Amino acid sequence: MTGESKTDGHADKRGLPPSRSAIDRDLKAILVDVLGLEPDEVDGFDNETGLFGHLPELDSMAVAGLFTEIEDRFDMLIEDDDVDAEMLETFGGLLAFVEMKLIEG
Repeated sequence: MTGESKTDGHADKRGLPPSRSAIDRDLKAILVDVLGLEPDEVDGFDNETGLFGHLPELDSMAVAGLFTEIEDRFDMLIEDDDVDAEMLETFGGLLAFVEMKLIEG
């Protein structure tokens, strides 16, 4: 898994957001790139995989970089009011957040 999958993070030609599996794949690539995690490790992440407080690589400084990369690759804006601890608790929480933001447009 290498990152830089920017095309799948955008809406398709019909204006629909990317599929959940495409978001999942792109989000995992972002975690590999930003946090320097091993691709094989991240491939095994599921909805219950702990993130903040569970991965030493994801500290408060890394969160800012993670959000910046998510904004860039998915062409979205993450407002301060959007962020809460729950969304970073698990991979599933982060995936649901990104999916919701893409649906909101």
